Amino acid sequence: MNHLLSIEELNQAQIERIVDLACVLKKDRTASPQVLTGQQWALIFSKSSTRTRVSFEVGIRELGGAVMFLSSADIQLGRGEPIKDTARVMGRMIHGAVIRTFAQQDVVDFAQYSGIPTINALTDDEHPCQVLADLQTIQERLGTWKGKRICFLGDGDCNMARSWIWASVHLGFELVIGAPKAFQPQESFMHRVPGNTVSIVDDPAEAVGACDVVYTDVWVSMGKEAESADRIEILKPWQINTALLKHANPGALVMHCLPAYRGKEITEEVMEANADLIFDQAENRLHAQKAIIVELTRKS
Repeated sequence: MNHLLSIEELNQAQIERIVDLACVLKKDRTASPQVLTGQQWALIFSKSSTRTRVSFEVGIRELGGAVMFLSSADIQLGRGEPIKDTARVMGRMIHGAVIRTFAQQDVVDFAQYSGIPTINALTDDEHPCQVLADLQTIQERLGTWKGKRICFLGDGDCNMARSWIWASVHLGFELVIGAPKAFQPQESFMHRVPGNTVSIVDDPAEAVGACDVVYTDVWVSMGKEAESADRIEILKPWQINTALLKHANPGALVMHCLPAYRGKEITEEVMEANADLIFDQAENRLHAQKAIIVELTRKS
């Protein structure tokens, strides 16, 4: 494991090792292994962020490294320099990079041309760091994801849904993508998905039925703002609310990767009733990402 570019590229053993290590690191942050001593890492962000930026900056420092934050406006990428040229330069000066951007290919190219450990901190294709933190949260609360039924509700063709699909393929839990037809995963993507762990349902009550975890994300992702009104109107029936949750298993986990827009994808009532869990999710970004970095430095 030289990079973390997607959940798709991981395997079961790698995912389980990262989650288990994240749980260990969470127990005592003061005992974090100093695997980045003498190293300088860069956060290269073309998209805004709260949890991703804070968790990576804190995590890199807790692992003994130094970190610099670079928005696309700060470097020549914002003026059209090819990603492979930026990668070649930075690969000679820094020891690792965390990239949050639009195109998945940019992260792939940076890893190839820089020759340094590269982490996908979100692209339009996937959000692997978030799903690893979510799996840690499920393990903490339910003991395991094995034999569980997880529902992703709302925009089933977003980066979070795709990362959950690959997690289901690798780990074998049942995943239901609950989405209206206009927001279901594209056929071209699903043709790449092996096995039968993933189902797609276009009825909200059926989607959450007998689920152990009900998960949602924002309906208007970054870059989709022009579609906001249409998206909200179509997705209204897919809101997580008290009435819908009656179809899930009693005590089902309600998860949200944040930021949350109360009154849209989730109600204020349900959000606050599950705040402890949802903000555990947010905290676990720190621990899961530290585990990712430890794994990468172990192999680099």
